[in-house]
Amino acid sequence: MFVDGALQPARHHITVYDRWTGESIGSVPRDGAAEVSAAVSALAAARGAMTPQQRSAVLSRAAALLESRAEEFSALITAESGVCRKETLREVSRAAGNLKVAAAEAERIRGESIPLPDGTRLAVTLPEPVGVVLGITPFNRPLNQVVVKAAPALAAGCPLLLKPSEKTPLTALAFAELLIEAGCAKDMLGVVTGEPGELGPLLASHPDVAMVTFTGSVATGHSVAALAAGKRQLLELGGNDPLFVLPDADLPHAARLAAGGACATAGQSCRGIKRIFVWEEVADEFTDLLSTEVAGKQAGDPRRSDTDLGPLISEEAALVVERRIADAVRDGARLVTGGERDGALVHPAVLDRVPADTELVREETFGPVAPVIRVRGADEAVRLSNSTAYGLQAGVLTRDSARFWDLAARLRVGAVNLGEGPHFDSPHIPFGGVKASGIGREGIRYAIAEMTVTKTVTLPGPYGTG
Repeated sequence: MFVDGALQPARHHITVYDRWTGESIGSVPRDGAAEVSAAVSALAAARGAMTPQQRSAVLSRAAALLESRAEEFSALITAESGVCRKETLREVSRAAGNLKVAAAEAERIRGESIPLPDGTRLAVTLPEPVGVVLGITPFNRPLNQVVVKAAPALAAGCPLLLKPSEKTPLTALAFAELLIEAGCAKDMLGVVTGEPGELGPLLASHPDVAMVTFTGSVATGHSVAALAAGKRQLLELGGNDPLFVLPDADLPHAARLAAGGACATAGQSCRGIKRIFVWEEVADEFTDLLSTEVAGKQAGDPRRSDTDLGPLISEEAALVVERRIADAVRDGARLVTGGERDGALVHPAVLDRVPADTELVREETFGPVAPVIRVRGADEAVRLSNSTAYGLQAGVLTRDSARFWDLAARLRVGAVNLGEGPHFDSPHIPFGGVKASGIGREGIRYAIAEMTVTKTVTLPGPYGTG
């Protein structure tokens, strides 16, 4: 485990492999019950509380250190996740941006004063850290997923225990070392690594963990929620995010946006484009443009500068995508381009006339697939979009503001973006979904609010003795 500012000796280890070459690139401890107990106890007893100004300074230094080591972190993320260098460099930049915003927000945590109407007393609210925050992160975007848990927790003054994916733990440990170098108090940060089925129940149910913030699958999220019953919870559980292409949309722009949103991170993103609802009258032209854009994406060695997408996290994951594509074609879809599999590498695919009830679009498909679902109008598009269990984000491409607001009002999602895809994000705005897509909101300021509790103090007022 990583406690007291350093990685501790371990008896058992997990090997981490390069996703492209298959070679070992390192190992991490396989922690168990003893390590979990020691790590949580150390954080629960933390006495390294920092002032908001000190926390802000640590986060600012961490952002600067991360930017100065962008190439190093990008190469590490690419090695253990298989995401291409183009995207991992952007991930480092996004992570640094989140740290900068958290640094600013750390000094903006405020309470309020509330004079009672009869003037007898004055109430003052004080935001306080919720306690030990457990952050459980997935394999995709192994730096930024960690930062969106760590940055608001540290800004709020909460001791933080990270449990990164066993598939991509090296980046989390490297970032923990960077935080200590930036001045984070050693007793405010810990990392445990190991098998999720072993660590998850121990961590989520631990009585000294006050809050769990989790990103991952719906099934795992529900298990975590049950184990953490009675604790504060922030759950980001995936999406089946739609893009709507209306007849008046700029179709070349729509095709570029759709191709980028479907293929980013090799399609392994909860906010990536998973369904494309296209109005029938422009579907032929749009699909031709989309096919050209997707066919131009270079799939292969993620270390090469000209590669647009690398392998999926495992061959098993790629097999699921391959099967869902085949099932969609069997159900009536037309495979326009791509879809070939070579080990864990799936070449980006476009499918047209995809039935809305086929598994490829009914469930969250983690792969580089752009499925076109033709619709006859807004009513059908909204009905089909709302028909799945998910409700994370959506994108709408139209020049007609009335049509946009009609769609935005009827879609059951956490965010709707005009002129952008569902993959749009910013550290300044809330991020989260409805239905099976989760509970609570990330986005730095909003996550800080989730990680604080309000204490109310009342005093005698100026017009009475109380």
